[in-house]
Order: sequence, then C-alpha cells, then structure tokens
Amino acid sequence: MKPPTLCEVLRTFGNDQSCREYLEALRWPDRVTCPRCQSVKTSRVYDRKVFDCDSCRYQFSVLAGTIFQDTKLPLATWFATTYLMCEARKGVSANQIKRMIGGSYKTSWYLCHRIRAAMKEVNPQPLDGTVEMDETWVGGRERNPHGAGRIPYSESKKVPVIGIKQRGGELRFFHAEDTKSGTLAKYIRENVSGDVDVIMTDDWGAYPGAMRKAGVSPARHKTVNHSAKVYVDGDITTNGIESAFSLLKRGIVGSWHKISAKHLSAYLDEMTFRFNNRQNPYLFRDTMQKLIEAPVLEYKNLIAA
Repeated sequence: MKPPTLCEVLRTFGNDQSCREYLEALRWPDRVTCPRCQSVKTSRVYDRKVFDCDSCRYQFSVLAGTIFQDTKLPLATWFATTYLMCEARKGVSANQIKRMIGGSYKTSWYLCHRIRAAMKEVNPQPLDGTVEMDETWVGGRERNPHGAGRIPYSESKKVPVIGIKQRGGELRFFHAEDTKSGTLAKYIRENVSGDVDVIMTDDWGAYPGAMRKAGVSPARHKTVNHSAKVYVDGDITTNGIESAFSLLKRGIVGSWHKISAKHLSAYLDEMTFRFNNRQNPYLFRDTMQKLIEAPVLEYKNLIAA
C-alpha cells in the first residue's frame, strides 16, 4: 500500500466533520466508549457533535481528553500539519508551517511541538543483534579566538548527541550531558539488550570503560579505528549510525536552522520516530493515533525553564 499524498489528505480531511469521523474510527474502532465510566451505552447528540453516556450522563466529544481538546485551530489544520511533519524526511520548520497554513509563528511553533511530543516513543523495546553506537556534537560553528581552527569540544557551546542503531532495526537519539564512559554506559544499559550479539563503535577512548560499566564483555565490543582513517573493517563499521547523524544535521542546517539545547530532545524524538517509520505506509494514521493517546502539552510547560 502506498502512503497518502498531500492532495489526498487535503481532499479527504478538508472539513471538521470528516476529521471528527476519522478520529472516531481511530479512537473507538468497535464502539463509542465513555471516557469517564467506560460504558458503551452512549447516544449521539448530532446537533452538538457530542455523545451522551446513558450510564453516568456524562457528555463528551471525540476530542475530549485528547491533544485536540479546547484547540482553537481547525482540525483540518492539525491534519495537514501532521502530514507535513510525517513526510518531510529532514523535518519542517515552524516558520515554513506558518507560511503554509497561515496564522502567527507562535501558533505554528506550539502546534509543531505538540505534534512532536506525541511522536515520542513510549517504552521502546531494547535493541538487539548487531548494534552501532556513536556520538556527535551539534550547534553553531565556533572559531578559536586564540588561534586558527575550531575550539575544543570541552570549551565549546556545542551539545553532544548519542546515537544507537540496530542494524536492520530501530534508531535512538539522545541529548546527553557529555560523552564520558559513565554517560555512555547509562544509555547502553537503558537501550541495548543484555544478550546483544555485538556493539560496534569508533575508537573514542570512553567506550571500553562504558562497555565494562554496562556489563558488555570485551568480546562483544568491536571497534573501527577512525583515527587511522579506517571506516570499514570487514563487517565492523559505524556507517549506519553516522548516516542517521548526517540526516539529523541536514535537518538542523537545512530545515530548522537553529535548535536550542532546551528543546533539542524533542527534535531528536521527532527525527527518530520518522526514521524508524520511514517504510511504514500507515505513518500518517499511526501518528494520528499517537496524537489521540498523547498527554496534552500545555504552553506554559513547553516554555518553562
């Protein structure tokens, strides 16, 4: 099955009624259920677009208790923006969304962040088999004021991102505090299966200690020596995770242009979700399902320190 095109989405979900019907089918595939008492004995109040629970007399709409509750934006705008964020391989900026759907930049920025928050994976399965792990630094270009070349990462305002990818499987990105062995070990323990076949990394000096702290035996840790400009040694390589990093940086440079450290994790979650679902023909549907189930992200919490 081919994923829908933008024209098909706009044509199918161009009004409030069609959007509500689609959300109803996703939220209640069998029977409409009262969100308060879970009763299926409900009646539809057509002229008010709500349901009435025959058991507890609670009246609710398909938007009740979801991210769409109390939204002032048309549902068609939500659907179109969600589609654009799903299908843009390198992401789409809030400024671009503003130009395409209208309204203010603040509205578009908040809308994108609410969709982005819903994309975050909950309780993902541990990575197994052959796993590649690497780290990179993102942020503005900085020059050394005391001499030629760039300043060391230890003195830079760039922030580290740790990437872990299972070959033929899923990807994980994390905004980390540093790239020390203890930090790397933490992400290995939390995201890699205890009986992983092999973890492949470059020759960064913190990895042997990280593997030891995470309980990974030296026999299951393979290294490719990037310092000696060796990038493939048989089947030992980190080209898979570095390719994912390249896509991330193209998104930062070409689409988002600038990301604050405060919100970096949200953008990493979006990129991870889209990468892991790049072959999913039902990506739009699955994302709309996550929007229904996701907790509401309030603006005051989004901008809080």
